[in-house]
Amino acid sequence: MCGIAGLLSPKLNPAAREDAVARMVKRERHRGPDDSGLGSNGPVTLGMCRLAIIDPANGHQPMVSPDGRFSLIFNGAIYNYRELQTELALGGWHFKTNCDTEVLLAAFALHGPACLERLRGMFAFAIWDATEQKLFAARDPLGIKPLYYARLPDGGVVFASELNALLASGQVAREIDPTSVGEYLAWFSVPAPRTIYHGISNLPPGHCLTVDAAGWTKTAAWWHLPAPTAPGRVTTNYHDFVHGLRHQLENSIRAHRVADVPVGAFLSGGMDSTAVVGLMAKTGATRLKTFSLIFGETGFSEQASARLAAATFGTEHHEELVTGARVAADLPRILASFDQPTGDGINTYYASQTARQGGVTVALSGLGGDELFGGYPSFRDLPRMNRLLPLWRRVPAGLRGRVVAYLRERPDARSRKLADFLAHARDLHELASLQRRVLSESARLPLLSPDVRAQTQRLGPNHPMLEDFAFELIGADPFQIISAWELRTYMADVLLRDSDVFSMAHSLELRVPFVDRVLLEWLWPQPAWFKYDPRQQKRALADATADLVPAAIRQRRKQGFALPFARWMLGDLQPFLEETFSPVSLSGCPWLQPAEAAALWQAYKVGRDPRAWSRVWTLAVLINFANRRPTP
Repeated sequence: MCGIAGLLSPKLNPAAREDAVARMVKRERHRGPDDSGLGSNGPVTLGMCRLAIIDPANGHQPMVSPDGRFSLIFNGAIYNYRELQTELALGGWHFKTNCDTEVLLAAFALHGPACLERLRGMFAFAIWDATEQKLFAARDPLGIKPLYYARLPDGGVVFASELNALLASGQVAREIDPTSVGEYLAWFSVPAPRTIYHGISNLPPGHCLTVDAAGWTKTAAWWHLPAPTAPGRVTTNYHDFVHGLRHQLENSIRAHRVADVPVGAFLSGGMDSTAVVGLMAKTGATRLKTFSLIFGETGFSEQASARLAAATFGTEHHEELVTGARVAADLPRILASFDQPTGDGINTYYASQTARQGGVTVALSGLGGDELFGGYPSFRDLPRMNRLLPLWRRVPAGLRGRVVAYLRERPDARSRKLADFLAHARDLHELASLQRRVLSESARLPLLSPDVRAQTQRLGPNHPMLEDFAFELIGADPFQIISAWELRTYMADVLLRDSDVFSMAHSLELRVPFVDRVLLEWLWPQPAWFKYDPRQQKRALADATADLVPAAIRQRRKQGFALPFARWMLGDLQPFLEETFSPVSLSGCPWLQPAEAAALWQAYKVGRDPRAWSRVWTLAVLINFANRRPTP
């Protein structure tokens, strides 16, 4: 795991480029405290900082091919590097290390961009071809590892693993994009390829970037979701499906355990994390360390379930108490670790801190289980609503308008969200597009200044990737459509992004074995009713791990891994929020309507809708982000 950074410029001299890249690497030092490197070749300078996981003694970067043609910087892990190393050695490559970085270098040198199809892992990398005078960069299929870039006025490009590093380069301005503000208030984050900053792009998952020495830049998708059906690969009965799923799960766990440093796991006590820990124990993990967060507030801690799982698998279990007072005290450090505003992720911050302090450098997480096995209410609710849409459209337009207007005037977030569905959705894709809205249109638009509101209205209420996803998912069944939307939006833009930022803040490599291309490509074309049963939560995963996961955990209702923010915001976090929504603070946000923003906070304090906390917190984080001083 690393932080990478680079600068390609036909006009900047090597000393200026190296100075800029050195500042970016320094700003990312928390991502890789074990080693760092920097090198120039022609018009490009590449830099990195390394968290040594595989072959710690070697793997220094930038890594250069023996003939000097290719220079590589790489962030991530290639889990099938040993198999690829054997094949590439037979193809003529003489390996000097046992590091996955050299395997990636050899794979690209021998196969070019086609090597991407053979990689199993999480990655963002950049490679300079001195012969072709081209920079090639790529990101893993599902977006586990990030890569941000900006085009420069001289035709060059600057890139890094974090936005804060790009700003440290001195080559890009810290200018918040008002259009991105509108998107953030809708989705908890800014969907790729946009970022919160004007002129800086987020390379989307499964995409590659090519830049030549003259500055010509091209992005393209190198990976797509599998075909909805795959003759010859689909199991014909549920028994065979469960058997096949168990094999795929064990295969993924073995791959994600590959490391030359201690590997542990997050253990919340839910189905997903318990299955991961059980499979780790089953596939040979010994002296396994597990980590949980606990809370004093009733109804939030899953302490009993986590302890049951830890006792079942014989792990060395660590619990960390998180209180509102602790979060309030840590907020400056937590908010400083953001490189974009986010309404989520503080739980990952503390879980990662606990794991790192507990003696592991790598931790596995159950993230992705909900998206693959229908763990969210969207899998149940959206098909029902889709069946009712034709009936709704037959209602006279005037009556529909009055119903929508009534719902929008209701004080609770659920009614306002339903109003958006009824006003804007025409099919399952549009329902799925709106599902992850944080602020409804009737709540979002009044918060924005008039010019930003007008631009936001032109873009519409749906997710910006609606047309692309609808085209990619032609022929998909309803389960696949909802799963794809959850994978490609909320998981990629919020969960995985926050997991990377907050784990790396503590120099912890977080791995997600459910977010595995091999597993997903096997699972995707299987019959929907094998993967999901609305009567039993995550039946497929429960049945595939029935001999491992205790029945009490398999049969319990989903609780979710959440913090008691609704209570803390009216307690220990209230002073922070009062300051955030003060006139002085709001004056630093010219794209907001100050009175409307302050009113949202005031209404929360006297309201009775516990779901409203996320709307207020999302806005508060944005305001704080806009007012923070740049970190040197």
